Amino acid sequence: MPAAHRASALLLALLTLSCGSRPHTAFKPSRPLTVPGPGPSERAAAPAAPAFENHGGMWTPVLMPKKADELKQLGLAIDPALLADPKSSLLSAIVNLNGCSASFVSKDGLVVTNHHCAVAALQKNSTPSQNLFETGMLAKTRAEERSSGPSSRLSVLSKMTDVTAQVRPELEKVTDDRARTAQLEKLQKELVAACEKGRPSVRCGFVSFYQGLQYFVIETLEIRDVRIVYAPPESVGSFGGEVDNWRWPRQSGDVSFFRAYVGKDGMPADYAESNVPYQPPAFLKLATTPLHEGDLVMVTGYPGHTSLLTPAAEMQQIQGTVYPEQLAMFDAYLALIASLGKDDAELALKATGRRRSFDNYRTKHLGELEGMKREGLVEKKLSEQRALQAFIAADPARQAQFGSVIGDIDALYTEQAKTRESDTALEREILLPRLLLAAYRIARMADERQKPDAERDPSYQERNFPRLRDDLKAINQSYNPKLDRGFLKLALQRDRARSPGHRTPALDLIAGKDPSDAMLDAAIAKLYDKTKLADEKTRLELFEKATPAKLAEHADPIVRMMARLYPHLRAVDDRRKRFEGRLLLLEPRYLEALLAFKGGAVAPDANSTLRVAYGNVKRAPAGEPGAGIGAFTSLKSMVAKNTGKPPFNAPQALLDAAPRGPSSRFAEASIGDVPVDFLSDVHITNGNSGSATLNAKGELVGLAFDGTYESVASDWVFGPNTRSIHVDLRYILFLLNDVAHADALLSELGVTP
Repeated sequence: MPAAHRASALLLALLTLSCGSRPHTAFKPSRPLTVPGPGPSERAAAPAAPAFENHGGMWTPVLMPKKADELKQLGLAIDPALLADPKSSLLSAIVNLNGCSASFVSKDGLVVTNHHCAVAALQKNSTPSQNLFETGMLAKTRAEERSSGPSSRLSVLSKMTDVTAQVRPELEKVTDDRARTAQLEKLQKELVAACEKGRPSVRCGFVSFYQGLQYFVIETLEIRDVRIVYAPPESVGSFGGEVDNWRWPRQSGDVSFFRAYVGKDGMPADYAESNVPYQPPAFLKLATTPLHEGDLVMVTGYPGHTSLLTPAAEMQQIQGTVYPEQLAMFDAYLALIASLGKDDAELALKATGRRRSFDNYRTKHLGELEGMKREGLVEKKLSEQRALQAFIAADPARQAQFGSVIGDIDALYTEQAKTRESDTALEREILLPRLLLAAYRIARMADERQKPDAERDPSYQERNFPRLRDDLKAINQSYNPKLDRGFLKLALQRDRARSPGHRTPALDLIAGKDPSDAMLDAAIAKLYDKTKLADEKTRLELFEKATPAKLAEHADPIVRMMARLYPHLRAVDDRRKRFEGRLLLLEPRYLEALLAFKGGAVAPDANSTLRVAYGNVKRAPAGEPGAGIGAFTSLKSMVAKNTGKPPFNAPQALLDAAPRGPSSRFAEASIGDVPVDFLSDVHITNGNSGSATLNAKGELVGLAFDGTYESVASDWVFGPNTRSIHVDLRYILFLLNDVAHADALLSELGVTP
């Protein structure tokens, strides 16, 4: 992903918000898990520290052979080749579910992921009188499984093809920066079209590694009928809420189950009652032996974006301006949601997805900024860059090849900073209201429809039409008129507060140059009182048939306003693409020099492609919260933290079951109770949510769902104190068996109820 997109991917996303074929065995561990009588305390003695010091890295499968010896030393008990082939009986069970990671766990398409990855599905199926966030959800039969909505997608990876030789030479021929970005889009469309030609069930993507040093085409099977099977109440799945978010110790049961469905011919199909469960190429086996502190664990999933290889100029911009601006935005919108939703249950429900996203990223960015400053990361990056420059200058051949690339990147970011604030505000905040986002997509589709399909923006080609249409359908899942108006007013108020040179054109177009709050209210009322965009049929008709000329004269006030705002949004897009076009030449040269300087195997930054990370189950570092309790939390610690009030309000059914924990077959002898969550030093990031955590035998032992507050800067630099948090498989099974009494689900997982 180009640097400019790395900086904006978060808020743009907020706008939209195995071993397989072998049979499962029952959960019968090779050594007893039952504790005879009172067990030792949770404050167990630490085992001898392993010699291994994790240096991080989210490794592509193709790089895993270089890590085989180290993994064997850590106790890997499977053929390392299973980690090197995306189609192996291990990795082919790992899937992408709406941007989260997930994995198949049965031959009938059952998928496990995190509870917080089920927010959209729960939101779609909830009403104020039947709030599934509060009650949880369990389908006791297949007929009770509920659709996740028309925009839900589950992607099963099938192939990755290196196309670097077809892309980079063509980009290097282009002299104009904007034309270079256009050439990349052209190549992308051609390669994707060739990949999908004659194969309607195949979905292809185009990604870069090492900031454009390598390019790949990725083939997936994209399943459109995804149904939720089980999710515990939010008071279990998000026990501790925002208070405990990014914190240790944790006691969250962050788990949910879905099922993938296809047509009777086995091919992807839209939701229909006649669809049948998908038969995956592989599915994970549940662990049958206990997990202990010091054990090898591996996380397999689709991490979103990291910036460990980024140039110093980008890091300086992120730390100095981008994150502080985003934090101020999160604070403002979270306060608005809290105020508007205080006495409006329907509004609060519709805002759930955005509230949780804002909360999550707010806490993460705060921790990242603290970590950056604590570790002096900007200075470390600048120091590394100075050493890299000396490395380049020390050899005439390197000097000729890489020359002034570092200075050129610095100059480019300095130039981009002149318009960055207003550009990002226009694209993000002004389009945060759902109806304005819908109007923009309608206007963009009308514009792109005037071109031949091959010349359109890749996101608006015919191949993406069903996905865009489904996204427009799904808007009603999170649309509330009062919330939408409130978001637009706040966006305009925040725009008004900027200096005139940094305001967006939206303020003047909608309400005038320096409007009062009363003028803002009146302008917003003119837009919303007569709009028909809240109607799904109206949105879809405009999306499918409208022309730019008709939109400019349309009776709908939001549609008409967007037609006037649209050229300004396209100008922002043009400036970004010129910036990216320049980076398409500079960043690959920078990365090539950096990799030569570092030497050895270097993991590429995360880019939402399949990765494997590994490390040990490991307690918190000395001096950090929870350092003295060991690597696991327990049911007892959850009960001790329970207050009966949100966010520490475990449901009564769980509290009633908790005393049976020490004698449960899912208990862990070393803590004398059912383990709830555990820590590791594995490197993860956003997008890893729901990732399968595997033991040395490649068996499922838990799900990654969070990191510690002290570790969140690991997106920028990985340190030995980095820790990730996982929900333990044994707690998942305890919830299913002792709390939800999900007998059919347990049986499908190969566990005797």
